[in-house]
Amino acid sequence: MKSYTKVSVVIPAYNEIRTIRNVIDRTEKADVLGLEKEIIVVDNYSTDGTREVIAELGKSGRIKAILHEKNLGVGTSWRDGIAASTGQIIIRQDADIEYIPEDFPTLLHPILDGKAEIVYGSRILGFDKSKYRYKTYLWGGIFINKICTIIIGTRLSDILTASKVFEKSIFEKFSLESVHFEIETELTAKAHRAGFRIIEVPITYNARSFEEGKKIRWHHAFVILRSALYHRFFSKLL
Repeated sequence: MKSYTKVSVVIPAYNEIRTIRNVIDRTEKADVLGLEKEIIVVDNYSTDGTREVIAELGKSGRIKAILHEKNLGVGTSWRDGIAASTGQIIIRQDADIEYIPEDFPTLLHPILDGKAEIVYGSRILGFDKSKYRYKTYLWGGIFINKICTIIIGTRLSDILTASKVFEKSIFEKFSLESVHFEIETELTAKAHRAGFRIIEVPITYNARSFEEGKKIRWHHAFVILRSALYHRFFSKLL
């Protein structure tokens, strides 16, 4: 059985002034099953005050703050947070309240129990305790996920979830290069090619509206599908 001592929670953030303090507060309180915890928040050049909050909390020592000098994309924020982490396990947490830190124990158990190297929090498996604002996004996401699973060769119910936990050591076998939302399919495709075990667990999902800051749009589907195809068959692992 592998030994783990520390978890790094990576929070990419862009214009999340309404939720950033709440998410960080809840992340600080979240149960990580006895492991040491570090919180890394990466600001992607926010203009609504989020950046100033992150800088303030970084100076206070509550978090490790990374401040981009221009908008570089959520994928870049995620990669920079991973690079700055010192934990053996990485937890991806969004800076809004669609995904909740209270699900951390459920996400961590399969790794700590030696059942997987990567865990996805599935909105579909947790459908009975989740809330969706737009049915078009629900069914569209299910359709895109189905195509991605066919391309990549997995049976995962929710590749596009932003709730992901993984051993940092997986990046000894492959690296990430995506800049935007397509990083979700890149990770899945390369992890599958590298032979890592991915397990899904049900999570609570509370979708927000566009007015509340929801950022993904329908046109991202084309980039996501192209990414699945490219990273399944053509890209280099390292």
